Amino acid sequence: MRLRPLILSLVLLGIASPLLARDKTDVLIMNNGDRMTCEVKGLDAGVLYVSFDYIDGTTSVDWSKVARLESKQLFVVKTEDGSVYTGELMTEETGANRPVQIKVLMEEREEVVNRSQVIRMVATSDKFWERFNGNINFGVIYSKGNQSTQFSLGSNTIYVRERWNAGYSFESNLSSNSGVNTSTRNSLALTAFHLLPPKNWLYGGVGGFLQSSEQSISLQTLLGGGIGRYLKNTDRANLMVLGGVAWQDTRYQQTKVPIGREQTAAALIYAKASFFRFSKTHFDGTVLVLPALSDPGRVRFDTNLTYYVKLFGKVDWNVSFYGNWDTQPPPGLSSSDYGTSSGLSWSFGLK
Repeated sequence: MRLRPLILSLVLLGIASPLLARDKTDVLIMNNGDRMTCEVKGLDAGVLYVSFDYIDGTTSVDWSKVARLESKQLFVVKTEDGSVYTGELMTEETGANRPVQIKVLMEEREEVVNRSQVIRMVATSDKFWERFNGNINFGVIYSKGNQSTQFSLGSNTIYVRERWNAGYSFESNLSSNSGVNTSTRNSLALTAFHLLPPKNWLYGGVGGFLQSSEQSISLQTLLGGGIGRYLKNTDRANLMVLGGVAWQDTRYQQTKVPIGREQTAAALIYAKASFFRFSKTHFDGTVLVLPALSDPGRVRFDTNLTYYVKLFGKVDWNVSFYGNWDTQPPPGLSSSDYGTSSGLSWSFGLK
C-alpha cells in the first residue's frame, strides 16, 4: 500500500536524526558548590542534559539543584506561564535562601525568570538535523504453546522551534497465531502546534493514517485542527487540550457485503498528557475523540499510552497500550482494535 513508503521514510528520518557534536563551553555550578565545564544540550521534564569532552554521551542533571548557569549559546526558553524567550543565559546574583534567577540575554533586552518557572530550554541551531528529538522502539513476544508471535515497531520525532513544533508518531503491530490469520495494525499520527499571544493558548492541526486488519480498515485518513490550551505546564507534568473540527475518510477491505468509501465530518477533541520523574520514568499519552457531525450518534475514539523506565544511557524499557473504537461500525465489522506491547526504546536528540 502507498502508506508504507511514507512510513519507512519517516522511520529512517528518526534513525538519521541524532544531534551532531558542537564545540561550545558552558559553566554549571551546583548547590553543593561543584563546578562543571560542559556543553548544555537543553532542559526537559526537570532534567538538564549536558555533555563533557571526557565522558561519552549525555549526562542528566537535576535542574532543581543547579545554582548557577552561564552559556554563550542561544537557547529558546519556555516558562510555566507560556512565555517564550530566545537568548544567551546567565544567573542573577541572589542572596542566601532566595530563589535562583536565570537571566536571558536577548538582542534588545534582558528578561529575568525564576529557575523554578523554567520548564524547557532548547539550544537553537542553524543545522537542520540538530532540531529533532525523539525515540525509536522495538519489541517482540513469542509463546511456544500456541505458536504466538507479536512484533511492535515505533518511532516518535518532534521538530522544535521558538513558538511552534511539529512531529509524528508511528506505530506498527503484527500478531500471528497458529491456525489464525495474521493481524496487523499500522498508524501514523501527525501534529503541528503554534503558540498564540495569550499565554498558554495555541492553535494546531492533527492528522494521520490508520490501517487495521481487525476492523477491516484498508486506509483511514484524518485531517483536523482547532484551538487549544495548556491546562498544566510544569517540569513534572504537561497537559494540553485542543478542540476543533475534523474530516475523516475511511476505505474498508473487500467483504461479502460491499462497503463503500465513508467520508465523515466530525467535531474534534484532542488531549495530550506527559508526566515525569527525574531521569527515571515518564509517561506519554494521547486521546482523540471524534463525534460525527454528518452521522449523529456515531463517535470514534483513538488512544496511545506509553510508560517508560530508564535502563541506562539512552535506552529505556517501555510498555504501551493502543486502541481505537467506533460506536457504529459498518454491519459485520468489529467495533474495536486494541492491544498492548512492550520492548526497548532508544532516544536521540536532546536526551
